[in-house]
Amino acid sequence: MSETWIILGATSSMARALARALAERGDGVILAGRDMPELEALAADCRLRGASLAEPAAFDARDPACFAPLVDRARAAPGTLNAAMFVGSMPDQSDIDADPALVDGTVTDSFTGPARFLHMLAPVLEDRGRGTIVGVGSVAGDRGRVGNYVYGAAKAGFATYLSGLRNRLTRAGGHVVTVKPGFVDTSMTWGIEGMFLVAPPEKIAAAILKAVRKRRNVIYTPFFWRWIMLIIRTIPEPVFKKMSI
Repeated sequence: MSETWIILGATSSMARALARALAERGDGVILAGRDMPELEALAADCRLRGASLAEPAAFDARDPACFAPLVDRARAAPGTLNAAMFVGSMPDQSDIDADPALVDGTVTDSFTGPARFLHMLAPVLEDRGRGTIVGVGSVAGDRGRVGNYVYGAAKAGFATYLSGLRNRLTRAGGHVVTVKPGFVDTSMTWGIEGMFLVAPPEKIAAAILKAVRKRRNVIYTPFFWRWIMLIIRTIPEPVFKKMSI
């Protein structure tokens, strides 16, 4: 059975890697984002790699008016419909501290925008009785840390939303995978000090496809981040307050 994936935030490094991997196995991809020339180029690349369908689509998490047309486009896609959410923004925490108005955009990009879109898309998957949603969060959502707690809070909220959506769609034959990457080589993390064990986007894409195939619920990728975050979550609060991680 053919599969079509709608990918939000498709010009991000991780999304590009996933789109290319999907194209190489013959799946269709609807590539959604704000940079239409980049999306056109990515669609052309995916067609050359063997995608059964490769189309660009406009999407901006801060503009709800674009949500319904994209859902309608997804509804018309052939075969099994899947979705992958790579939408998000991570301003420097010091910039947010200087301008609290940046909180709104960060939360909209990383949580409420994609959650609202998924809430509109969910009935389509329920009607079809199948399909998978991949929600890309972050290890930053596991505990509020002084360096990025606004972004972390948004991703924590998104993870909780995905957990509830997983319970909902499971009853109709669908599935939701929550992905929590560690440090990945992307434009979002470029130049940030203290980075270690940085993973290439292709490795994340491979982990996502494996998780979808095995119907995993929550994955940390690379895998060792599960143990790193377990340690971070168990640090006592009096000690954690004094740390600068």
